[in-house]
Amino acid sequence: MTYQALARKWRPHNFDELVGQAHVRRALINALRDQRIHPAYLFTGTRGVGKTTLARILAKCLNCETGVTPTPCGVCSACREIDEGRFIDLIEVDAASRTKVEDTRELLENVQYAPTRGRYKVYLIDEVHMLSGHSFNALLKTLEEPPPHVQFLLATTDPQKLPATILSRCVQFGLKRIPEGAIAEQLASVLDREGLSGEPDALRDLAHAADGSLRDALSLLDQAVAYGGGTVNEADVRDMLGTISRDAVLRLLQTLAAGDAMGVLGVVDELAEQAADFASVLTDLLTALHRLAVRQFSTPVPDGADSTDGVWSDLAAALSPEDVQLYYQIALIGRRDLPLAADPRSGIEMVLLRMLAFRPGTGEMQTARGLTPPSIPTTRSPPAPVGAAEPRAEYTSTPAGREEAAARPTHTPASAPIPMVSSSAAATSTGSDTGDWAARVAALGLRGLAGQLASHTSLISADDGHYRLAIERASEHLCTEMARQRLTEALSAADGCQVRIDIQVAESVGDTPAVQAERVAASRQSEAERSIETDEWIQSIRAQLDAKVVPGSVRPHVDAPNLNDR
Repeated sequence: MTYQALARKWRPHNFDELVGQAHVRRALINALRDQRIHPAYLFTGTRGVGKTTLARILAKCLNCETGVTPTPCGVCSACREIDEGRFIDLIEVDAASRTKVEDTRELLENVQYAPTRGRYKVYLIDEVHMLSGHSFNALLKTLEEPPPHVQFLLATTDPQKLPATILSRCVQFGLKRIPEGAIAEQLASVLDREGLSGEPDALRDLAHAADGSLRDALSLLDQAVAYGGGTVNEADVRDMLGTISRDAVLRLLQTLAAGDAMGVLGVVDELAEQAADFASVLTDLLTALHRLAVRQFSTPVPDGADSTDGVWSDLAAALSPEDVQLYYQIALIGRRDLPLAADPRSGIEMVLLRMLAFRPGTGEMQTARGLTPPSIPTTRSPPAPVGAAEPRAEYTSTPAGREEAAARPTHTPASAPIPMVSSSAAATSTGSDTGDWAARVAALGLRGLAGQLASHTSLISADDGHYRLAIERASEHLCTEMARQRLTEALSAADGCQVRIDIQVAESVGDTPAVQAERVAASRQSEAERSIETDEWIQSIRAQLDAKVVPGSVRPHVDAPNLNDR
């Protein structure tokens, strides 16, 4: 007996067997039950999600000998002939091979005649977007006012190419990609009915490779059964698909978390020996990083728990959210640029080493197994943390305080430590006196959302490890649980004891570190513009060439020389 492919053998024959597409199934079942059948239906969606299958099931529902019903019997001659593709009143047309207007006119010549055997004459036009403009015009009138015994079922993967006049005459159903979990369950069911065995991880890999298409998944299952000699296991499936094991991805992430450059290169060397597709390696790494990011924000992992769930939890704790987001972006760009590399292996090695070189909060590459980047001599001071205000003199309300403040330098040297606020001093500070709080925020070196939260608050008091902060209502969205937790941890580490923070929301909180930073930036910008305007050389050029300075083009630079000193 001739072997029948699994995709054809296990094609659904009724609505109950259909996988996914519950929204379409419900609408069609209700329409058939209430006898509210539209003369033209359009099924759209990517390949292998059930467009043609739905059309054939609907044709059976309309022509079953038991009557128009959402549950065709499946045993009458009409149902069996439709399943076997030989029902004379089901006219299936491949629009990709019959695009000419002559073909469409020939097809519509017999529309007016009654069906030969069935109740309805059903026209199933697949890939309808391939018809020419003249073919659409020829179809238009018939589609709008077909005879009562005619049913049009159109299917396409690209509905954007259909004219609006065609779309307006059809009831359109958009079929969705089938979830990986549903595909894996269907593959397991098919294997069970075939009397074959398969590992759950192998079926998940096939479902992932199918990319939402059940037909592609069944075709891959056919290939996997042949490849494994009747069994479907994870190792064989990964060899067949050219993907790497989960252990390799985990080891890559573990070496990245440890800052182990030699370990990263060792894993790449092992993958090269296995002739792995490095573009697929980056894709698997992106999937793993997404999983880590989801786990870090206390959301259930999409594919649920597995045997390595504890390892994933450890990785989620070892890598900060900033690390994961940066690694994801570097891997995403690296996959795009991989064809431009000298060879795929060197390309992925540079992507992974770039993750270590630009790790947040380090400013330099992590030392790993004796690999220390060469030091670069420089005379410039290291940049201040993002969001830090420039240290400046403090002023008090008393004359003596003002004289003392004037005697102090207005800039803290780069080598000098930033002053820390003491508990006794903080206890008397108010929302309008945030100079020490700004220095404290800068010293904490917080980044991301936690750094933004700290910079937009003012210190009300700090006594016995209890910090009372204020934040404007406009910045209240920064007070997320994770940002508060990271700020608490940073303050606890700086004080050497466990602290707690309370944040009050107010309409105005005074001079926050963020406000101070904006004021310093505005002052520098104003000084830069004034320097340009008063520079003799610039004035000479403007006079001789009738030139002008473009508004907004002047940018301050901390290390730039004064133009007037020339």
